[in-house]
Amino acid sequence: MYWESFGFKEAPFALTPNPSFLFLSSPHQEAFAHLLFAIESRAGFIELSGEVGTGKTTMVRTLLNQLDPETYRTALIFNPTLSPLGLLQEVNSEFGLNCDSCDMRELHTTLNAYLLEENRAGRTVVLVIDEAQNLSVEVLEQVRLISNLETDSDKLIQIVLVGQPELNALLSREELRQLDQRITVRYHLRPMGFDDTCAYVRHRIRFAANGQEPLTFSLGALRRIFKFSGGLPRLINGVCDRALLLAYTKERKEVSTEMAALAIADLRKSLPRRRRAVPMKALSAGVALCILAVAGFSVLSGSLLPTEPATLETTPALSREAALAGLAAAPEQQNLLASMNAVLAAWQAPAAQATPGQPATLRGLARQRGMTATKVSGNLDALARLDAPALLHVAVPGGGERLVALLSIDRDSVGVAPAIAGKNRLTRAELAQIWSGGATVLWKDFHGISSRGKAADKAAGVKLLQELLKQVGCYDGAVNGVFSVQTQGGVAEFQRREQLTADGKLGGQTLMMLYRRAGGFFPPGLQTLTHNQGRI
Repeated sequence: MYWESFGFKEAPFALTPNPSFLFLSSPHQEAFAHLLFAIESRAGFIELSGEVGTGKTTMVRTLLNQLDPETYRTALIFNPTLSPLGLLQEVNSEFGLNCDSCDMRELHTTLNAYLLEENRAGRTVVLVIDEAQNLSVEVLEQVRLISNLETDSDKLIQIVLVGQPELNALLSREELRQLDQRITVRYHLRPMGFDDTCAYVRHRIRFAANGQEPLTFSLGALRRIFKFSGGLPRLINGVCDRALLLAYTKERKEVSTEMAALAIADLRKSLPRRRRAVPMKALSAGVALCILAVAGFSVLSGSLLPTEPATLETTPALSREAALAGLAAAPEQQNLLASMNAVLAAWQAPAAQATPGQPATLRGLARQRGMTATKVSGNLDALARLDAPALLHVAVPGGGERLVALLSIDRDSVGVAPAIAGKNRLTRAELAQIWSGGATVLWKDFHGISSRGKAADKAAGVKLLQELLKQVGCYDGAVNGVFSVQTQGGVAEFQRREQLTADGKLGGQTLMMLYRRAGGFFPPGLQTLTHNQGRI
């Protein structure tokens, strides 16, 4: 095949959904967090919608692969043309139950017994139905009846409906109002932005070439591809695959603007006419994102609107004693929730909730939202290198500590929450008065590498680790699941690159940075204002 001539181990831009190529752009991260939270909190009914080609199927496959088989039982239904009886038979078959009967009552009884057994064993059952916009009203009513299987306190099955935007119109029909009212979590997957599109193309190239980049796309080519695709992964893949073929025929190692234009022209011939409306939708999404960006910038900078508070230069200097006394006055649990939710808001994740009668913990609240909390040491510059929202640990009078969310950094100041002595923005010197180091960073262990306990799971985790190290050019050994001296050396080499302690141990900070450098993990940055000045 032509892509083999570049040294790719597999086609980098194949259209077939492949979880191995998963790239979590900002919209995909947000959708992933919503799905994981909904399933872990047993929300019951969940809806994921998105335009054709946004990556919905790849995402749900990855999600199901990540769920621990010791804790979850999962099934994925692809066939949208089933009858009510066919659906029930297919569901039972996917869970390994009797599916030969044509008696609906018998099939329901079998499924209910299975769900009760799994519930008693402490396991969560998850059913995903893809292409749900093609289901008939009768089949959707059968889905609702399946959801009726519950105890007095628990939903016995979590049902995820995945489909195109037409799914919303279908669910809004009068005869499906009971089903529609039961959907507690909804998320519409948006296309990628330009930065994510560039990172996505590079990620697929590096993954398919074992961490190398035998082919590059010029900035002009990437602009053309983004403008045409509107940030839809499937269209990006289609154009890039044709551009790859052009590069092969011209014996070039870079896709130029002209080559991208030719690839787009060729792909347009095979697309249905209604595709032409997509860029306008992408434009609308882009306009909305720009509005949000401007609004966010005004909040951070405090200088766009005349009604904003005074700038740093005109606000009174921070009193260390008053600042620490104010932090200490806030109850510990109240402070924990306020600071944690400030960081979660930066991730665009739902706010964490305390359980009545039980003290909340930082790690527990992070787990609520499918995130990992990792303590890190170092000063403000070290956190700036991590470039992710953090929770600063501040010692207060009386021997305790309070948390302060670090949300942004620029050359002279930092953005914090909750407010300290009435200020949400401090100079670096003011922060140094109350904080001497020590923080916790929230991140997402998408592949679950850090939480694998059993031997077989650990081996699979090491394989994933070796793949990631290959992608960043720190490992060229076999992907065999053995944490060998060579693998440890690869970890140490990566740590040296990232200015971390080069001990060869896979700690949370190392894994967080490895996810980011290998592609697919992009937390909300701390240095937003500085970065955006150079963006296109």
